[in-house]
Amino acid sequence: MENRSSVPPSPEAPAAPSPNGPSLDAPSPNAPFPNVPAPASGRACGGGPGPAVLPARSPAGARLRSTAWVRWLAVGALLTGCCSALPRGRACDALYAATGVASALAVVLGVRLHRPAAAGRWYLLAAAQLLWTCGDVVHGLREDVLHRPPFPSAADVLHLAAYPVLATALHALTRRRGPGSDRAGLLDGALVATGLGLLCWVFLMRPAAGGGLNGPFAQLLSLAYPAADLVVAAMVLRVLVPAGLRNGSYWLLAASLVLLTLTDSAFAALSAAGRGDARILDAGWLLSYLLWGAAALHPSMRTLSEVAGRAASKLTRRRLAVLAAATLLAPGVLFAQGACGAERIDWLAVSVASAVLFLLVVVRVADLAAQVQVQADRLAELAGSDGLTGIPNRRTWDFEVARQLARAARSGDPVCVALLDLDHFKRFNDAHGHLAGDRLLCGAAAAWQRQLRSGDLLARYGGEEFGVLVVGLRAEQAAAVLERLRGATPLGQTFSAGVALWDGTESAEALLDRADRALYRAKSTGRDRVAVAADGARLPASGQE
Repeated sequence: MENRSSVPPSPEAPAAPSPNGPSLDAPSPNAPFPNVPAPASGRACGGGPGPAVLPARSPAGARLRSTAWVRWLAVGALLTGCCSALPRGRACDALYAATGVASALAVVLGVRLHRPAAAGRWYLLAAAQLLWTCGDVVHGLREDVLHRPPFPSAADVLHLAAYPVLATALHALTRRRGPGSDRAGLLDGALVATGLGLLCWVFLMRPAAGGGLNGPFAQLLSLAYPAADLVVAAMVLRVLVPAGLRNGSYWLLAASLVLLTLTDSAFAALSAAGRGDARILDAGWLLSYLLWGAAALHPSMRTLSEVAGRAASKLTRRRLAVLAAATLLAPGVLFAQGACGAERIDWLAVSVASAVLFLLVVVRVADLAAQVQVQADRLAELAGSDGLTGIPNRRTWDFEVARQLARAARSGDPVCVALLDLDHFKRFNDAHGHLAGDRLLCGAAAAWQRQLRSGDLLARYGGEEFGVLVVGLRAEQAAAVLERLRGATPLGQTFSAGVALWDGTESAEALLDRADRALYRAKSTGRDRVAVAADGARLPASGQE
């Protein structure tokens, strides 16, 4: 099986610099970037921890790396066929153990060939595989050499010890692949695992606990196997559910885990029925070992443990169907026991599982509602903001002007609106380019906002025109505020502006029309000034407060 040991890959020795080769102080003139020194052969281009970059590979080595997993599957399929054809006995046990050891070595070889960044997780997978293989060896020795019952024995301890190692490796692998916590994936996995846990208890664990096994140790082991299988099933869901990178190594690893879980579940069910020695189960375990080794030998295993970009967790129809089936397992178990006339109804287990499933569904729905609300707020924000400058757009401007006028009608506070226009903006665009024009608009909006009070509003009215809404100031005071804005205009540019004070009765359209006429007067009388619409007066270009 796949696994990783705690032994990190040994770094490659740095290549000795050639006396005639390029130095760090004198980069090669043939380098694609002459001002950047070429890295020494065999060294990583960037600092920090991580596996060293392999030196130039020969074509034969490249072919080995790209086809090793195919060759392994071919050899492993042959070993599996031979093991299945042999009768039970020492030869079959030896070949079975050899296949398990070879699978663990295949994982180690894959790590050495491809040098993934998270090598330790793969070594843990190899360690789990070795623990299973050691358990198989002890099982075979007791059954075929010592002729003693293989259960319960040290083989079961070794088999069970592999499960937490496997779960740790898979948890670390899935945790690294995600850039953050996948709450939806965790909830969905917990929901499915709860339903499967109920089935496991009703049909496997409770019969094993009351099956009349000799001694508490045997009963404990009988309960531990289904529990360990449940943990593996939960980790399989953690691998399959979250969004992320799907490559060849991922699918091989997922197939191996699914096959392992199904084979373990079939073994538990057949054991409960007194048929735990079916040969087909050995083939299932061996095939899961082969797929495990193939996942490590596949070239894409280098990227399997890399952090994937954050992707939204989609509630697809297939996913919804799985969740619905999981939530219906509790009433389904209750119905099956009642319909079959079971002597004992597991009302406590069904009740607990139903409560947990209900709570998980409630949390999941609450998360979905919160996600929808966040998206709605974001859409509302985008709908009310200018895409270039980030300040409120014309839609928000119209709404706020109408709202402030309605409020002023009740309170009697003065309200001024101003329209300002960057002078000769088209000439600036033609001379410096549209990107420079965009930077001017963004820089001007940011600079003007810093000059306004917290209750004032700056919005993009259209093109190079902006609107300013000032509440609580008379027209002359609002004009002084605009003079501060005029002095803060970046890149040596200027603007012309018109200010109008609401008379208490006119409509928003009429108020804006007066401000627009004042703006036209400021532009026609020389630009770079602020004109007040109330009495037609014009402030001097120097700006006085």
